[in-house]
Amino acid sequence: MTLIITAAAAVVATVVWFVLLPNNKFRIGVLALIYWAASLMWCVDGFANLFAGEPFIELHDSAVMSDDALLGGIVVLIGLIVWVVYLIVRGLRHTSPKTP
Repeated sequence: MTLIITAAAAVVATVVWFVLLPNNKFRIGVLALIYWAASLMWCVDGFANLFAGEPFIELHDSAVMSDDALLGGIVVLIGLIVWVVYLIVRGLRHTSPKTP
């Protein structure tokens, strides 16, 4: 479930990035890369589960699915927070006065 949620967030961020490509003020491409990296991480975790003899994605146990959905939501939220911090730091760096 975490893979599905982060992959959906990655697809949405990528589509928004391509739509707003001429206006690159908010660096949505960075957000898309954050989500694609998280999706890649969950894919690696799924393959590790397969090698351990477990299913790639657990879809039969509702308790596990709700926990995974909560984790996916938290990952998406943390990705947004990291992106906002990136924008703030980048904005502060570009607006700081230059010393002679």
